[in-house]
Amino acid sequence: MIDQATVSRIMEAANIADIVGEFVTLRKRGVNYVACCPFHDEKTPSFSVSPSKGIFKCFGCGKAGNAASFLMEHERLSYVDALKYIAKKYGIPVEEKELTPEQIRLNNDRESMMVVSAYASKFFIDALHHSEEGKAIGMSYFKERGFTKTVVEKFQLGYSPAKRSSFSDAAIAAGYKSEFLERTGLSIKRDDGALFDRFAGRVIFPVISLSGRVIAFGGRTLQTDKKTAKYINSPESDIYQKRNNLYGLFLAKQAISKTDKCYLVEGYTDVISMYQAGIENVVASSGTSLTEEQIKLIKRFTQNVTVLFDGDAAGIKASLRGIDMLLSQGMNIKVALLPDGEDPDSFARKNNAEQFHSFLDTAEQDFLSFKIKLLLGEAKNDPLKKAEVVHEVVRSIAVIPDRITRSIYAAECSKALEVEEGVLLAEIANIRKEKLTAEKVETNRERELSEPPEASPVIPSFVSNIFCNDQEKELLMYVLKHGREELFKDVDQEGTEQIIHVDEYIIQDLVNDKLELQNLQYRRIFEEYYREMSKYNPQENSAESPELILLKYFINHEDPAVASTAANLLTDPLMQGSGIYEISKIWNAHAEVEINMAKAVLKAIATYKLKIVGMARHKLSERIKEEVNESEELLKNFSELNEQYKLLAAYLERVVC
Repeated sequence: MIDQATVSRIMEAANIADIVGEFVTLRKRGVNYVACCPFHDEKTPSFSVSPSKGIFKCFGCGKAGNAASFLMEHERLSYVDALKYIAKKYGIPVEEKELTPEQIRLNNDRESMMVVSAYASKFFIDALHHSEEGKAIGMSYFKERGFTKTVVEKFQLGYSPAKRSSFSDAAIAAGYKSEFLERTGLSIKRDDGALFDRFAGRVIFPVISLSGRVIAFGGRTLQTDKKTAKYINSPESDIYQKRNNLYGLFLAKQAISKTDKCYLVEGYTDVISMYQAGIENVVASSGTSLTEEQIKLIKRFTQNVTVLFDGDAAGIKASLRGIDMLLSQGMNIKVALLPDGEDPDSFARKNNAEQFHSFLDTAEQDFLSFKIKLLLGEAKNDPLKKAEVVHEVVRSIAVIPDRITRSIYAAECSKALEVEEGVLLAEIANIRKEKLTAEKVETNRERELSEPPEASPVIPSFVSNIFCNDQEKELLMYVLKHGREELFKDVDQEGTEQIIHVDEYIIQDLVNDKLELQNLQYRRIFEEYYREMSKYNPQENSAESPELILLKYFINHEDPAVASTAANLLTDPLMQGSGIYEISKIWNAHAEVEINMAKAVLKAIATYKLKIVGMARHKLSERIKEEVNESEELLKNFSELNEQYKLLAAYLERVVC
């Protein structure tokens, strides 16, 4: 068995377009990819891959799922072997064994650390908005930076009070264990055993994972004391590794997919200011060197990256290695040099999105052209330095995986560097040969140390079992797709107004009538949804919406059959006549949306009940015909069912025969 932390890491790293693309020729269409389905014969592509959602769906044969379930279906792998395949592709070590009590405890500990981080985020937000100190110091700083209230809330910015133990004391009083306060790095234990706050007196920038959970924090001091570090960050922990995260990606991922481009900057405020200026497809490496894991995160959403530089020569040279790593992943790299004295933060505050985009359109240049100009400018007329420039540029070209792209760059660089193209190509070939030889030796060594996995039977799918029906599917689609939307407002016995959500109404209505879904897989998802929703605590999960919790839970479910079923439900086209189609046509009229959502949900429930009552009525009718002596009880039951059937049919405006 693979422990849950490793499974989560594997699924976070998996770029479904990369994995599916190894077996299917994908073509870009908008933010997604399309192809002819590998699971059935077709001439017109109906197979879609969504990198942002991490799922595939064929609208022809209905197969759907995540990266693991694709491998299971296409390569006939077991779930564990599919995970191993993905792990090997992304260099993630996997140790498969039965979980010990200690490992189970560690998995629970990770969740406890997540809960503590969510509490900390809420504490810092409350301190910023509601304490006098937070408003006077923290909010004043954010206002000076030009951050609006909306962007402060969207990035969940906060403030940690200056009293050295304010947060730690509050967390202990709220019932959180000191062990997890220490392990997240939020609190530090003194020699006398007392806790003090790591971020005391600092404005807070939460680091949010790709799935929307707060996993770490950055804190900026507002003091001018040079002995005090301007920024401090959470230490690495079981839930946070810097190399696996990019600041702002959670908010930027949809914009990156939509624009098919990612802007890469350095710091928190660079991201926030650009986002506020209208450029939402921006992320930061947060002052650390770019890592392969971070590059793969970006590649899940786009292959086009523009790196913004602020004119600092030392900073630019330090970033060149990271850009070579981008090239090695097949990314299309451009750079833009900002005007002297400007960084992305300051430039964004002085320019709106249109002005910023206009600047970038003219300032963007190909990375290798930029690198040649930069290095030649330093080399001047020194032959030895110029030779080193040639070697530097050749090393960059050599890491590009596509042969044609390498050839084009070699030809361009030959002109710019005044070196014969053949010489450059020969040197590129030598570098690549050395690299491939080294990789082959390492691969052979790893193969000697490991045994091939045994083949395991494919876990069967229960999507199309005999109990499947459209009414159950429609109800579950409403729960998964629209569960947390407001259905209507109600007033309780004490006169207090309450919001009734779609999922609450559907679940309670079926429970009240003692109805359960007959499709076993749908029933399981329905029951697990109810269980997971019951766990949700807004105070503990302030950084994560329930929709995101549940989407991740079902799409990356440990049972591939559930993951496939959920992906099918979440990607099905809007169903004509269900009421959802009506809503989509008037999406901009908010009041009408609510009316139509309520109408559609009530109609779906009534349709489901009509079918249930109709089937029961038919069975009872057949039984009455078979009875020699019709009992009064049977006739009474049939009469009641008939009345219910007529009422439901009348509500649905259907003719009763």
